[in-house]
Order: sequence, then structure tokens, then C-alpha cells
Amino acid sequence: MAAIADPRAALEREARRLGFDAVGFAAPGAVETLGRDHLFRAWLDQDRHGAMGWMADTADRRADPRVLWPGVRTIVMLGANYGPTSDSLALLDEKDRGLIAAYARMRDYHDVMKGRLKMLAQWAVSRLGAEVKVFVDTAPVLEKPLAQAAGLGWQGKHTNLVSREHGSWLFLGALFMGTELPAGEAEVDHCGSCRRCLDICPTKAFPAPYQLDARRCIAYLTIEYDGEIPEEFRAAIGNRIYGCDDCLSVCPWNKWASASHDLKLSERAELAAMPLADLARLDDAAFRALFATTPVKRIGRDRFIRNVCIAMGNSGDPALLRVARRLTTDASPQVRAMAEWAVERLINV
Repeated sequence: MAAIADPRAALEREARRLGFDAVGFAAPGAVETLGRDHLFRAWLDQDRHGAMGWMADTADRRADPRVLWPGVRTIVMLGANYGPTSDSLALLDEKDRGLIAAYARMRDYHDVMKGRLKMLAQWAVSRLGAEVKVFVDTAPVLEKPLAQAAGLGWQGKHTNLVSREHGSWLFLGALFMGTELPAGEAEVDHCGSCRRCLDICPTKAFPAPYQLDARRCIAYLTIEYDGEIPEEFRAAIGNRIYGCDDCLSVCPWNKWASASHDLKLSERAELAAMPLADLARLDDAAFRALFATTPVKRIGRDRFIRNVCIAMGNSGDPALLRVARRLTTDASPQVRAMAEWAVERLINV
């Protein structure tokens, strides 16, 4: 087989053919070059990762990809546009319905991204003779700094990646290669004086620009945190039952973004704003059936219904009182506790 004259360009073409919307190349030491390794360790030292102990446990590998795989010579960062078709901010007004973050209203991106990454990896092995490894989110990789180093976007004041082309809506994956390819140019910060993402946060989870305290973040509280959500945050959660899109949705760079046309990442309209009364009736089997192919499934029925109870308590809808009362005898202690809080709120409507 003839050698490929421009491996980087060929790899990018193949990635786009497979459905990726953004492709960039970073050096293995990019996290350190950007100074993100120190910021990450400072975040851990301040306990802002909350109960996500695995972040600290894998700190060395996250801070330096070369610790994760000493043989890495190039990191290819891939992005897939998941621009939503519905407006999460508008759905906040539908208080008798549960709001699920845009990324979770579709097929689990881990499955979609990993499938495409594996196909790209096979191509790289067969055509470039490269040794490769693929990673999507659950691996100890700091994707956002690497994506910035690769030119896909920059970490905004809300700490999420922002793309000039895709706004806030990019899923990220990484292809580690044992072959050295030229790195791209890192993207620079284009946030300017804007602070919309900071000001809109209902729980004030940003102590300062570019700093996130996960312990106050609704996405963390409704997804990662397993327990009774602290009372100080419950009212601010509103009807958000899985994640939060507020800081993403208000970013001005979204004006250049477009809704995803990827059939494998198409939004399931029925998940955008489901009636809380219907969700509250889900037992474990019904929960698993409804969310089987989505990211929601990973938190389990009890944590999810805990969130639904909080949303019912915030609904101001006395018709949900009977539903909330039924859940005060649920088998799950966290569901019972949040149901009792919801009942107390609804009685006083």
C-alpha cells in the first residue's frame, strides 16, 4: 500500500466522513503548556470536585496524557455537534414538566462517539500503521484543554468548551496516536467582557470567571451527587431533573451554531419536557425502559425520582400533591426525603 503523503489531512478527511464535525491535533504536553494542569490540581485542592473522588484518584493521568499512555505522540481531538432543536430556557417556564439537559435527550453520546472513534482508529492502524487508543469522557483525560490546544474552541468563563462554529454544543472524543503528527494552533479566548454564563447560574456555582464549584452546580447535584440534595439548592433547581443547560444556552457564540443533523444524535422530542406526574410513577423497570439508550439511565431510578420530587415541590401545582404524597412511602430514603419536602411545599401553595 502506497504511503499517504499528508497523513494529517487524510485522517481529518476520514474523521469527517465518519460523522465528526470538528477535528484538531494537539501535542501530548498541551495540558501543561496551557497551564491547565495547575488549574486542575488547584480545583481538586479546593475540594470543588465534590463527591467525584475519581477525579482526584486519577489526577496524574488527567494532568498529563503521557502518564496515561507513555507511548502517545499525537492527540487527535474530535467533536460532534449536538445542537438542540428545543430551547431549554423556554422549557423552564413549564413547571409541571421535567427538564432534561439537551445532551441527554438523545442516544448516549458515549456509544455514538466511541463507535466512530473505533472506526477511525481502525483506519489509522491500517492506513498509517499507527498504534492508537480511543477515549470518550469516562476515561481520565482532560478533553477540554486538549480540545483548546487542538484549535476546536476555548474554555469559556463557565469552564465549558466554546466553539466559534458550534457554540456550546460539541461532544468530545480523543484518539491517542503513537505516531507524531504536527500539532495545530491553540484557540484563543473570545469571551471578552461577556459574563452571561456566570450571571444566569441559579445556584451561583462560579466563584469567579473560569472557576466552577461543582458542589453548587445543578448538573453535578442532579447527576453525580447521590444523596439528599442540600435544601439551599432545591428551589433554585426548578424543574431541572437531569443536568442544566443555562450557562451553555445563553452564550452569544450560539448564534453561529446550528441544530444537529446527525441522525444518531437526533433529539427525542418526547424527552424534552415530560409531565412530572408521569415521571413520578416510574418504577425501576419503567425507568430503564424509557431511558435505556440515553445518558439518563446511568443515575438509576431512585436518584432520578429524587430529582422529580424536587421539581414537583417547585412546580406550584397543587394537582401534584397527591403524587408527591405517594412517594413519601417509597423504598428509597432519598426519594422519601425529597417527596416529604415537596409535600410541604405544595401544601403551602
